[in-house]
Amino acid sequence: MSKVIELTKQDFDKEVLKSDIPVLVDFWAPWCQPCIMMSPILDVLSEELSGKLKICRVNTELPENRILAYQYQIQSIPNMKLFKNGIIIKEFIGLRPKEIFKEELEQVLNSS
Repeated sequence: MSKVIELTKQDFDKEVLKSDIPVLVDFWAPWCQPCIMMSPILDVLSEELSGKLKICRVNTELPENRILAYQYQIQSIPNMKLFKNGIIIKEFIGLRPKEIFKEELEQVLNSS
């Protein structure tokens, strides 16, 4: 059973940039209601897409993670960036329904 991985600046490189499979990184904050609503959707997708996609979260409010938010130009959250081979191949901003988001992810994963 897969689950969403909580990341910090310290493990971002290993878990995302050097991952063997594509990684969706959810940049979020605890005060963000759409982020909170997106969380259970990401939990389910991490199980449904296990083996094809790894899903991680970065709390942009933690001081050690602010450099990641700056580096990846996070200006609006939830902001989910899809990485493949260490490169951003797609960005998703805002709350989305599970089925639509799963379809969007699968289209990108199947075409890249």
